[in-house]
Amino acid sequence: MPAEWGALGHIVVKSSAAVALAAVGEVAAERSGVLNLGVEGMMLIGALAGAAAGLATGNPYLGLAAGALAGACLAGLHAVFAIALAADQTLSGLALAILGAGLANFLGRPLVGAVGLRLPVLPVPGLADLPFLGPVLFRHTLPVYLALLAGPLAAWALARTRAGLMVRAVGEDAAAAHAMGVPVAAVRAGCTLFGGLMAGLAGASLSLAYTPGWKENMSGGQGWIAIAMVIFAGWRPLRAALGALLFGALTALTFQFQAAGVELVPIWLLRMLPYLLTVAVLCLALGVAHTRRGGPPADLGRPFRPGD
Repeated sequence: MPAEWGALGHIVVKSSAAVALAAVGEVAAERSGVLNLGVEGMMLIGALAGAAAGLATGNPYLGLAAGALAGACLAGLHAVFAIALAADQTLSGLALAILGAGLANFLGRPLVGAVGLRLPVLPVPGLADLPFLGPVLFRHTLPVYLALLAGPLAAWALARTRAGLMVRAVGEDAAAAHAMGVPVAAVRAGCTLFGGLMAGLAGASLSLAYTPGWKENMSGGQGWIAIAMVIFAGWRPLRAALGALLFGALTALTFQFQAAGVELVPIWLLRMLPYLLTVAVLCLALGVAHTRRGGPPADLGRPFRPGD
């Protein structure tokens, strides 16, 4: 198999990592019954925190941790309104997206143009030299490996562990779960924070591995695409992670056309493809959502107060 195919596969996997991380985190939040539309804002805050902490400490891994923490902190704000105060989750999530984007762009102005740190590539010994699979799967930075593992691990945890059972229970019928002794508010808060952590990690991967450094709106709508992937995947983490590969493939296609100097397809049209995909995914999801296995959790977006 030509080496070019391995290089193209490498770009596909690398380009899909941020969407996959954010989508898996959003699946966890929504399976618990919490709708969080603030993924884009959390990714931007994570990207800024990752770039800033990396430059301040000289350690890209500390930057990665700072990005994840920043995303979790912003998600905590959503948890206060959506869970503790039982506010409208759609409005709270949209406000979070606007707040995160505005705050990141304002605070990040001094970092625009600064040369950022880059996470090192970590080849897997014994596997990185395999033909085709080596460059595609085993020559990446830490966030890409985490993205590859996130979908299968989350799927296993939701289906096979007691914690996963509680998450599914509070998402499907919070009142019944509460009657069985499940701490609904704590489970939902934990899943919301986990979703924010994953979104922040996704954002930090953009500023530390994908395009090192900070620039305004550098997530480019990937947070919204992650939400669309959750719907398209029927709220299943492994499917959401696999769906992210489609976004990565479109991104790789754009790079391939640019590198080849092909003018048959306008570049602006290629750059629109991920967003056109989002619209198509949401349209398809209208049909999928009505199927028994493809619908959202029954209590998604519904506030729960004991005694109501």
